Amino acid sequence: MSESNKNHNLKIFFIKLISISLAIVFVINILFNLIVADKFKSFGLLLSIDELETRRELGNKIRDDIEQILKKEHIIKKEDKLLIYKLYQKVKSEFKDIEVKN
Repeated sequence: MSESNKNHNLKIFFIKLISISLAIVFVINILFNLIVADKFKSFGLLLSIDELETRRELGNKIRDDIEQILKKEHIIKKEDKLLIYKLYQKVKSEFKDIEVKN
């Protein structure tokens, strides 16, 4: 191969390398913005909880959610009720074994 042909192949290699590198950076940037950016928004909300207006908004949202839950006829599914009852019975039986010391 001649020297000019080697230089030409080297130029093409570097152009392809730079193009692929830029494409990878672009894809990583898009994935980061789509996946992680939403998580940071929630994290920012938690960090701003010390602001009075943010606390009021969160309090109002919690009140609204509780009102919506109370309007429902059944809050807990039957399967969940059964699990909670079994847990209650187990905890209750474990407390029977405790001696009360005064």
